[in-house]
Parts: sequence; structure tokens; C-alpha cells
Amino acid sequence: MKEPSDRSADKLNARKSRKIVGISLFLAFFLLFAFLGSRLLVIAVGKNVKNVNLNDRAEKLYTQTQTLKAKRGSIYDANGNPIAEDTSTYSLYAVLDKQQKGLNGKPLYVVNKTKTARVLAKYLPITEKKALKILSPKDKQAFQVEFGSAGTNISLLTKKKIEAAKLPGIDFVQKQARLYPNGVFSSNLIGVAVSETNKKTGTANLVGQMGIEKAFNKTLAGQNGFKNAQYDVYGYKLPGKQQKEKPAKNGNNIYTTIDSRIQTLLESEMNSVQSQVHPAGMNAVLMDAKTGKIVAASQRPTFNAATLKGIGSAWTNTLSSDMYEPGSTMKVFTLSSAINSGHYNGTDTYESGRYSIDGKIVPDWNPAGWGYITYNKGFALSSNVAMAHLEQQMGPKTWKKYIKRFGFLKSTNSGLPGELTGRIQFNYPIEQADTSFGQGIEVTTLQMMQALSAVSNNGTMMKPYFISKITNPANNKTIKQYGKQVVGHPITAATAKAVRKHMQDVVYKSYGIGADYKIKGYRVAAKTGTAQVSNGMGGYASGDDSYLYSVAGMVPANNPRYVMFITMKQPKLTGTKTATQLLAEIFKPVITRALQNSNTKQATVKRQVPTVTYQTTTYAKRVMNEKGFNVVTIGSGDSILKQSPSAGTTQAEQKRVFLLTNKGWKMPRIIGWSKADVEKFCSLTGLKLESTGSGYADSQSINFEKSIDTGDVLKVNFE
Repeated sequence: MKEPSDRSADKLNARKSRKIVGISLFLAFFLLFAFLGSRLLVIAVGKNVKNVNLNDRAEKLYTQTQTLKAKRGSIYDANGNPIAEDTSTYSLYAVLDKQQKGLNGKPLYVVNKTKTARVLAKYLPITEKKALKILSPKDKQAFQVEFGSAGTNISLLTKKKIEAAKLPGIDFVQKQARLYPNGVFSSNLIGVAVSETNKKTGTANLVGQMGIEKAFNKTLAGQNGFKNAQYDVYGYKLPGKQQKEKPAKNGNNIYTTIDSRIQTLLESEMNSVQSQVHPAGMNAVLMDAKTGKIVAASQRPTFNAATLKGIGSAWTNTLSSDMYEPGSTMKVFTLSSAINSGHYNGTDTYESGRYSIDGKIVPDWNPAGWGYITYNKGFALSSNVAMAHLEQQMGPKTWKKYIKRFGFLKSTNSGLPGELTGRIQFNYPIEQADTSFGQGIEVTTLQMMQALSAVSNNGTMMKPYFISKITNPANNKTIKQYGKQVVGHPITAATAKAVRKHMQDVVYKSYGIGADYKIKGYRVAAKTGTAQVSNGMGGYASGDDSYLYSVAGMVPANNPRYVMFITMKQPKLTGTKTATQLLAEIFKPVITRALQNSNTKQATVKRQVPTVTYQTTTYAKRVMNEKGFNVVTIGSGDSILKQSPSAGTTQAEQKRVFLLTNKGWKMPRIIGWSKADVEKFCSLTGLKLESTGSGYADSQSINFEKSIDTGDVLKVNFE
């Protein structure tokens, strides 16, 4: 047992220990509060923690930024009609979570799945059964469901129809989209723009993928704006806080040189030829001969810009991004170069058929040849040997100089993405000779159009262009103007006129091979071409379908208003029509319509219509053809029942004369006919005409070659 003195000592020690602990705790708390206070003071003054600005962070926490979308500029045709413009599409989804209710307690989820599926199947490309299956997912906890491709790209009209059914739980998300109202309409030149999401900002914008849409993407896109405002935790705007806003700048509008009336006809004629012989590719361009303005341009394969059908096989714009050996259309430039350089005497003769150069043979397309003929006749017959002689007479240095003067082997600087420059094999004498008739040299369509303009425009070469102006959408003021641009003078005016005369021989001489391109009322200068297609291994493909056929034409020949160039690669010819006849089915109606629209003067000769009623069909056609009329025979009968115009009428030789036979009436192709001609045809056959518009026919309700009877209704739209 401890003594009293010991107990007192223990108590004293305990008090000292408590005092020390107390002092230590006090000091610890004091230091802690001092540290926290100083830290808070630093934060309050500097507003920064770990390099994070708290003021900015707080502002961001309560600030909402709204992107102000810029409207993409529109693309128009030459007459101001829209080819491409902004629109909105919608995506549909269905909310299934039964906890989703409005402030009034009404359900914001799908209540009646059967009814909902029935309505969606009515307006969307989906069956009622499939829609119901999507609305009944295996995951019973699913918040919402979507409907795949059937629920996307919904038009405003369809959206309104679905909304009219008042289906709870069905909602839409708006999406910016591009509208191409004409479908297949110079699609590869115009291009497409599709929605792409910016990974940094998360904003979706339309971006051009090809053609004008891609080349002028920055011009068309404009610039998005934004609007910043601060809100409290309940979503109300904070008073006294200034709103920051940068308005969107809409994209500029682009006006093209494309004439919709001509372009629509060109697409129709291209479709017709494509359906007959299914070529691997086709190209057709109509250009103003004096300015270089592209009036119409199309290609196959192509795609429907409205639906994107066919785009997978049509990404290349063959105007500028496809090279090919031009074949005999290159002879236009060989002849031009020989005349201009003083190496041409058209009345001199040479031995056709075969020509040996450095131990290699240049053959004519007719290997037996035509004996000794003049160079003038050789051009009209498209003789390779004639051109090889001309190249040898000029010499490779002079010929190569003219190739470059005509703009080959370099870009036309069209502005289109991926434009190629072409290439040439020119090392050996046989290669140099080959280029004179279009082999061993590769060109683009734009290069051909540019070079042809020198011949059509009396020696002055024009740059092809397809944009007329760019305008500001806010005030319609022109920002940039485009127009004719001279890019060279490769030949003289006298040379150009002489070459066009020789091109007329191709069409009108009895031995010329371009008679299919005659157009009643207009003088045509043309040159056809046939080139072997490369096999991709340094040689040429073999077989009947291994050629690229082409034609270059200028009308009227003496003072050309238009130049047209068409190519057709590897058609599957059936024997019923030649490649030349097929190309003429595109060339003649398109260039004739363009000439009519531009009021180009025709070389008219009027003749009296003879009587052929009750004569044999063979006799009637021969008599009318001898008079120079454009004969349309209706039916397969062996005698003529009626004719229009009637006998004794005075009529221009290029006008149509209708002959109605005694049986087998079938519907002709009337696309491109004048309204007066269609009315004559209907009056003669007894068809009832229902028409809209004026001008020339661009549609027919009764298909070509379909049997017709008196009283049938024919609906035609004229433009």
C-alpha cells in the first residue's frame, strides 16, 4: 500500500501530463487552422487550386453554351433553280420506361405497342411485325429503342403524319441534311455533302465528299456561331450576367452554268443508251463553243444524289479524275498541228492500210486499206496511217510542242478535287507515231474540251468552267464572278476553219464514217474515235467489247455555238446498232435542243410535202427521205393510212413528217419533241393528249415501243 506522499506525486505527474497533452492539442489545432486560413486566403485571392482556376470552373459549371448552326450554302443551276440545298431530316425513337411521365402525369412512354407498330408501319419502310418486335425487347428494363435505317432520314412531312397519330413515347431528333431535288442530275460534278461529327466539339456538320460540294466546301459551309448564358441549379438564367453571343455566318451560294432543261434531257438519253448496251463507262459534256461554259455534263456509272443509290460504284468524277487513250478523236489535233506548222498538203497521196516505222507496223482500222488516197480522204476515213505520216513529216519535237500547246499533259486547274494531268509514251519513233492517232497518250475529258475549244473558237483556247458566280446569302451580292478565260492560242483562225471543214467531210462525204451525226437544218463538224482499252498490264484488252468509242462534234460547223464530246467504254454491242449510232442517240437530241433553246439560226430549206396516202410504206418513206424530211413511221403495216402534214403543205426539210401505217401501232420515243409535233402525232393516231408546261417533251406516260390504240391517254410534260 502506497504512502500518502507517493499518491500526491502521482497526481501531480498526471496533471502535468494532461497539461502537456492539452498544450500539444491546442498548438496542433492552432497550426491546422492557421494553415487552412492561409490556404483559404490564397484561394480567395488567387482563385486557383492545383492550376485550376476556380472562377473559370464555377463559371463553366453554371454556363451553358449553345451552338448556333450555320446554314450550308445552296447550289443552283444557270437559271437559279436549286440543285442542292439544306433541309432537315429526323430520326425516331420510342421511350419504353414507364416512369417517364409529364408534369400533368400523362405518360411519356409507349402505351399501346400494337397501335404504335401499326402507325409506324404505315409511314416508315418497316413491317408492323418488325416494329412490334423492336417495341418489345428482351431487356425489360430498356429505357428506349430505335428502329434502325427505317427510323432515320425521315422527312418533315412524314414526321408530321406520325405526330398526327398522337402516339405517346414517340419522339424525334432533328438532323441537318442535304436535299438534292433532281436525283440523278450531273451528280458527280455537283457531288454530295453528308453529316460528319467533329470529334473535338461533338458538333455534326455537313461536309462535301466530291465534286463542287467538296471543292467549295469551305465556301458553302459557313461558320457556326455560339451563345453563352449562365443559369442557376434550377435552370433559371442568373440576373446581371451578360450573355456572350457570336452569330453564325451562313455559307455562300454557288451558281453553276448547268442548264437544267439540257441536263435533264442528257440524263434521259444516257439512261437509254446505258440500258441498251450496258457499257463499263460513259461520259458526255456539252460546252459553249465560244466561252468554255459547261452547259451539261453526265457520266455512267453515276448515282442518285437524293437517295445515294449507286454511289458505291460512282465515286470518281470522270470529267477530271479519269484518264483514257482518246483514240481517233486525237486526230483533230494532229491535223490542226500539221496544218498550222506548214506540214500539210491535203491533196498529196499516200498508201493506206499499213505503214512501217522503225520496223514496227502502224495499221489502219481497215488493214487492207483503200489503196493510194489523199490525206484529205484519209482524215475523213479516220486513217491511222495518214496521221502517222503527218507526225513523221512534222517531226516529234514539233508534234510534242503542239500537244503541250493544246493543254495536254497538264491540269486545266478546274478546281475539282483529284484532277489528273495525263501522261504520254514518247520515247521511240513508233510511240511518237502512235500518239498521232490517240494511242500511247492519256487525257482527261476536261483537257479534251479545252483543246476542242481552240478548234471551235477560231484558234482561241478557252478554259472550261462550270461555276458562274458565288453570292452572299444575306444580301445576294456577288462575291466572286466567273466567266470566259483565254488559256492559249495553239493554232490560227485559218487553221481552225480548215480543220472544221475536214471534220465536215467526216459527216457529209460519201466515204466519211460519221454520217450518223447529221442533224437536219444544221451543219455538223465531227470526228469519231475508236481506241483499244488498256488491260492494266501494259497491253490492250482483246475481244469485241474491248474498245472505247467517242465522238467530238461542233454545231453549226461554220460558226460553232456548241461543242459536244461523248465517250462510251466497252459497250456490250448486240449487233442491232453500231457504237456510232448509239452515240448519235445522245449527241443529236441534246445538241439540237441546246441550239433550239439558244435560238441558233438553222439552215432551213422549205419543200412541198408530197402525197403518199395509200402508197406502200417502203415507197412513202423513200419519197419523204428524198425530200429531206424527218420521217416518223407509226406502225409495222405495209401501207400508209394517213400522213401529217397533208399533201401540198410547205414544210422545212428538218421538220417531222408522220406516216401512219395500217397496223401495229407502237409508241415512239417523243422526248425532245416540240409540243406542236406531239399534238400532230396525237391527232393522227387518235390519242388523247394531257399536257403540262410548254417547250419540248421531257416525259411520256406511254412507254417507248408499247402498243397504242385510238382513245388511249398520253400524258406529257413540256419544259
